[in-house]
Amino acid sequence: MTLNRILNMLLRSTTMSLLGLCVCRAQEQAPKQAADNSTFRLSVNEVIVPVTVTDGQGRFVSNLERKDFQIYEENRLQEIRTFTRDRNQPVVIGFLLDLSTSSRVHWENFQNAATELIQHLLTGDPKYSGYLIDYAREAEVAVNTTSDADALVDKVGKLQPGGGAALFDAIFLACGNHKLMKGEPIEPRRILIIIGDGHDDASGHSLAQTIQVAQRNLVTIYGISTQAFGFTSQGDEALRKLAIETGGRVVYPLGDVYRDTDGYLSHPALSESGNYAIGVGGGGYADVVEAQLNRGVADIVGEVTSQYLLFFVSDNPKDKTYRSLKVTVDMPNVRVRARKGYYASAAAGS
Repeated sequence: MTLNRILNMLLRSTTMSLLGLCVCRAQEQAPKQAADNSTFRLSVNEVIVPVTVTDGQGRFVSNLERKDFQIYEENRLQEIRTFTRDRNQPVVIGFLLDLSTSSRVHWENFQNAATELIQHLLTGDPKYSGYLIDYAREAEVAVNTTSDADALVDKVGKLQPGGGAALFDAIFLACGNHKLMKGEPIEPRRILIIIGDGHDDASGHSLAQTIQVAQRNLVTIYGISTQAFGFTSQGDEALRKLAIETGGRVVYPLGDVYRDTDGYLSHPALSESGNYAIGVGGGGYADVVEAQLNRGVADIVGEVTSQYLLFFVSDNPKDKTYRSLKVTVDMPNVRVRARKGYYASAAAGS
């Protein structure tokens, strides 16, 4: 046997040994990779429905199981394929900040509320990311998607109100123009938090179009209303409808701030202040406003982090793009919040 043949045989033997070693290592690593991959993998027709359950005092009910829920599509009971109440499920949060003229009175308080929201929800965990959209006459992405809370907080501190309100355009922008995270809109789920009064006088889109695009993009909308003095308006109705149709809700931190304040709501201004403990511009008044806003922030943060996630595959034979949803819970005296419907084409596209 020649020297060249011996060398070639040794080379082939060494190569095969190395290949075998690589295969063995890959097989050893595969289970670890599967174990690390704890996120859900959905079939093409699977639908995600985030659900919030509260008791009669508004407290979150967080100890429910899959068997406690029923979900109906077009009044047909569906099988819940997957269920989780894991707070570590990834979320992308769009913070939409109203810069219209109506925000000027309490602007510093609204900046503080936005800052509190960002800092409580973006804690450095890469599973939680967010972006900032401000809107006046036009809507723009002020800070694109990131897990860095400081980037959003710094920008909020530099914004100043003035002009109109293009809320609906801001929601369209949030649904399609921010930097997408891998897996949107299923993993992670999408949340929008609006800090504003719901007024819109500058958008190119209607309320109906905005609700539809939010439902198609599986967005849940929450609002911290800046509506002052406890009055309602057309904007307030729009904000509530956006929230209700997508499974969110609106909190009103300024709703009863003026209950004991001179000159507002049911209390006329008096020359003698003995009957009223709070006066506008005073320290007590500022403390009440701040406390109410902090409570509103806490409510929204609790809502976002306390949702159950239900997954089902529709058995509905009807060829209908929009499908109504209803979620119920086998428990007395509770309130269930979930999206009112979804677009089948959106779920399949995901």
